[in-house]
Amino acid sequence: MAPISAEKLRNLQATPACVRNICILAHVDHGKTSLSDCLLASNGIISQKMAGKVRYLDSREDEQERGITMESSAISLYFKILQHNSADGTSDLREYLINLIDSPGHIDFSSEVSTASRLCDGALVLVDAVEGVCSQTVTVLRQAYLEHIKPVLVINKVDRLVTELQLTPLEAYTHMSKVLEKVNAVVGSFFASERMEQDVSDDLYTEMDDEHLYFAPESNNVIFASAIDGWGFTVQQFAVIYEKKLGMKRAALEKVLWGDYYFDPKTKKVLTSKSLKGRNLKPIFVQFVLDNIWAVYDCTVMNRDLEKTDKVVKALNVKILPRDLRSKDTRSLLTTIFNQWLPLSSAVLVTVVNQIPAPVTAQRGRIPAILDSAPGGDMIDPAIREAMLACDASGPVSAFVSKMIAIPENDLPKHKRGAGAATDAEAIGDIRERVREAREAASKARAEALEKEGGDPVAPPTSASLADMLAQLDMTEKEKVQHKEVMIGFARLYSGTLSVGQEIYVLGPKYNPLFPDRYVSKCAITDLYLLMGRELLPLDTVPSGNVVGIGGLDGVVLKSATLFSTPGGVNLAGVNLSSAPIVRVALEPERPSELPELERGLRLLNQADPCVQIVLQENGEHVILTAGELHLERCLKDLRERFAGVEIHASEPIVPYRESIVRIAEMNPPKNSELPRGTSVVSVAGAQVAVRLSVRPLPAAVTDFLVSYAGAIQALLRRGVAEVVVEEEDGESFAATKLLTLDELRERLTEEFATAEYAKEVWAGVVDKICVFGPKYVGPNVLIDATPDSILRHTLSKKEEPNRSQVNESIFTAFQFATGAGPLCAEPMQGVAVFIENIEVHPTPVSAAPTVDSENEQPAPDTLTSPPSTVQLVTRSSGQIITATRDAIRAGFLDWSPRLLLAMYSVEIQAPADVLGRVYGVIARRRGRVASEEMKEGTPFFSIHAIIPVVESFGFSEDIRKRSSGAASPQLIFAGFEMLDEDPFWVPTTEEELEELGETADKENIAKKYMDAVRRRKGLFVEEKLIKNAEKQRTLKK
Repeated sequence: MAPISAEKLRNLQATPACVRNICILAHVDHGKTSLSDCLLASNGIISQKMAGKVRYLDSREDEQERGITMESSAISLYFKILQHNSADGTSDLREYLINLIDSPGHIDFSSEVSTASRLCDGALVLVDAVEGVCSQTVTVLRQAYLEHIKPVLVINKVDRLVTELQLTPLEAYTHMSKVLEKVNAVVGSFFASERMEQDVSDDLYTEMDDEHLYFAPESNNVIFASAIDGWGFTVQQFAVIYEKKLGMKRAALEKVLWGDYYFDPKTKKVLTSKSLKGRNLKPIFVQFVLDNIWAVYDCTVMNRDLEKTDKVVKALNVKILPRDLRSKDTRSLLTTIFNQWLPLSSAVLVTVVNQIPAPVTAQRGRIPAILDSAPGGDMIDPAIREAMLACDASGPVSAFVSKMIAIPENDLPKHKRGAGAATDAEAIGDIRERVREAREAASKARAEALEKEGGDPVAPPTSASLADMLAQLDMTEKEKVQHKEVMIGFARLYSGTLSVGQEIYVLGPKYNPLFPDRYVSKCAITDLYLLMGRELLPLDTVPSGNVVGIGGLDGVVLKSATLFSTPGGVNLAGVNLSSAPIVRVALEPERPSELPELERGLRLLNQADPCVQIVLQENGEHVILTAGELHLERCLKDLRERFAGVEIHASEPIVPYRESIVRIAEMNPPKNSELPRGTSVVSVAGAQVAVRLSVRPLPAAVTDFLVSYAGAIQALLRRGVAEVVVEEEDGESFAATKLLTLDELRERLTEEFATAEYAKEVWAGVVDKICVFGPKYVGPNVLIDATPDSILRHTLSKKEEPNRSQVNESIFTAFQFATGAGPLCAEPMQGVAVFIENIEVHPTPVSAAPTVDSENEQPAPDTLTSPPSTVQLVTRSSGQIITATRDAIRAGFLDWSPRLLLAMYSVEIQAPADVLGRVYGVIARRRGRVASEEMKEGTPFFSIHAIIPVVESFGFSEDIRKRSSGAASPQLIFAGFEMLDEDPFWVPTTEEELEELGETADKENIAKKYMDAVRRRKGLFVEEKLIKNAEKQRTLKK
């Protein structure tokens, strides 16, 4: 097929009924980009023979090298179909514009999946026929469900059932049925959990039908395919083929081609399993569909047979050239047959046109849910809302920019040179200018050499040296140009028509209609582009319902934004990041003078990547947070080669920890024998202010609750605590699954405190005495007022309380400092309760300076000034109170048995049985543990679920692939923090321990190793013995 003209694509954009916006979602290596290639070949963009090999939408060099997609890419496809009109029996030729977005499948780039799904109305969800449902398959299905987009299931790589597993058609049918059941079970779990939430919140039970959610081949929302071999089909296609042969109506045949239906060759009737009466018949799907596909593979690839191939070709009524039949490349022959018999592009595009709704229909269903989830969604201008629901191209403009794309300036259409006399003249002029600069540089170098040598003549530069200088100048100029990047907004237009030069309002992700003047800016659109993979086609106008690239947003939009042509819009909410950034790395340029370039590059990277976070530390370090090791590699490569253009040094990955305390049977005695364990008394300002506090471990159930509902606590306390600054860091996302009211929060906390195993009397009624949470006012630590008169402010109190104590803020600040940086290695605390037991403030008189009697000119008798007020004393001593209270909390923490909490990855590995031992060995060496292992029924693969510390995970994927010779590949997902049950300060004390380990305890203390590594990195004191035996001399001869 010849390539489609850009003009035709532009014309199709004007008819929303003929537009389809879809994305391709799947687990890594399930064939998304190969499927995209087949669709591109149908438009003549790439050769049909290269489909599945060229990976056209993987435009990055590292994507091609690794064979995985790292960035979502968009392209617009043209499709025409002859549709039958049942009303009058006529057929109409209809043309469609299909905006396709190919997304990554690796867990590190799941933020790209979120940005792609928000822009689309439908999704092709690919599942490997052999591997079945994997971890990322569940993630993308959940994303599609939450975004209310219509999914179509593609069971891909069916060829592996023939060539690798060598299943019979009947076995393959049974296997694919189980894969389909598992996918539907995942979708059903989403619906069930949503219904449970609705049943809890709603008093009246309302019946809801979920039939439309499930995948069923008879509903034509399931495609069976092999993208690498270029074939695919739906049940509908075979119904068209067999309706005349079997003498059945197409609609009836579609319903029985999949399932437990059998064809009786004698009576020419369809039977159910109950009517078989012991006869050994194959299901209709096996008999009429799979047997034929298996026959093609058998005669071409499995057992090459020219005669049989010739019969199959004639039976299928396809035209194959004699040279193709005699070709030794069996795969090429197979692909040629299938391209004519069951072309994948036709099956996919016909299904997309029939199953995926047009923007006009889709927005009626999706927009209400999007607006309801947006902050202040009910305050939107009714005219804008109605225009968005109707996808009205003549209404006010509303668009959502899901991410910013970095494009080299030279790749923009306006900077690309076309053919023509003017261009040739410009090119010749450039060459002459470079030659002139090279000559000037050569003359200058010759003059400098003459001066240095004392006037000795130097030979004029040869043509070779002149060419070298010219090349050097050319390289310098190229370097300058290649680092210039332009940001293009990747957007979906919901209503109105965008035009170049139009002025629009840009609402930031923090915009709230209650404060219409905040986070709003105005800018003019400079360019509009139709995204065509590696190319951009310039546009003058874009009507609603389309996906578009918008220029002119650089400097106005950071990562995502909402665009409106008139005031009265709302922020269409941010993108949900299913994998929060957890891996931190500190960066510095190789040459300190290149720091401005690094800062500029970091700004561009922060804009171009929706998941990365940039942090400037207090010590001046530039730190980037990424989702994983592969994501980190991509970011560093982009910084070095595109955004900063300078050589960069990256530190060892910085992994977050948490510090906690536990109660165990064998603990060291309290440091102060006169006070209970964990209790400290602080005296500051000459004993004028005294604070008594005690530290205890929180019950585990309370800690888990506070971690899970940090978002609910943040929402409740934001109004009451002006200083609350919540940042998403260290892999924690403060997005609560359900917001709680104050009453619900108090009730839930009371229930959790009641589950405490120890000292139940201490936790009774403690909810009313909670002063503040920490760190950052929302963490899993609590400060509790246990003073006799309850003189501190209580956060969860339902009644107005006077500020009875002037040391409130000092103690609260000390608590935030202490829980934000614990005593082990200055990492945040978790699961710690601090009880303020008493506060005493005793202002004492202060002797004043001697005064002089003016009449007698003699010193007056000594006088005492009146004692300072309590407020003055506390204000004057606040710094001392904060420091002393912080240190007391840390001392109380160390009175218990301290523990480190490690950030953990949940690992999913699919591996054949022969490499299981090697996989387990790698997991064990990385201090991980296997949580479960199950064999995938019908396949030789095992699915292994393991837990591994993030600090031990660097290089884990590569190690697994090397040890298993590429047979196993892991997916790592952040799974929260887990306690390492080992005291970093433990030393052998009992007779048995000393006898087994000796006084030096030769067994490595893993917790101490991690703690010392963090302290060393942060520049804190590390207690270690550098010299063990001074009298021994280490020589190189040994």
